[in-house]
Amino acid sequence: MRSLYWFLGVGLMGVGTYLLSRNILLTTHPYSWWRGMAADLSGVCLCVGLFMAIWFRGEARVAGGIAIGFGIVFIFFNSRIVLSPTSLWQFCLAFGSMSLGYKLLTTQHHSI
Repeated sequence: MRSLYWFLGVGLMGVGTYLLSRNILLTTHPYSWWRGMAADLSGVCLCVGLFMAIWFRGEARVAGGIAIGFGIVFIFFNSRIVLSPTSLWQFCLAFGSMSLGYKLLTTQHHSI
């Protein structure tokens, strides 16, 4: 029964995240002096970091996590975030779904 609550919680969190993230758009905003280096560097950092985090052990995994972090930071250096308008109904549905999913994940459920 616990696994059912866990899967339901993960599903509701996923639905809420999807509903909120549908209206967020990341676009590149290249600067003439930057020449797109952040986009190239972020791709390399993310690929190397994922490879290290999956295949290596110990401190190499930590270095992979750091590389993933640098990749995410470089993405934000070279992009803009555009927030599209969201209806109140959609926001409440997404927030409620994420809240209920989190509650299902963190509450101890005792089987009878």
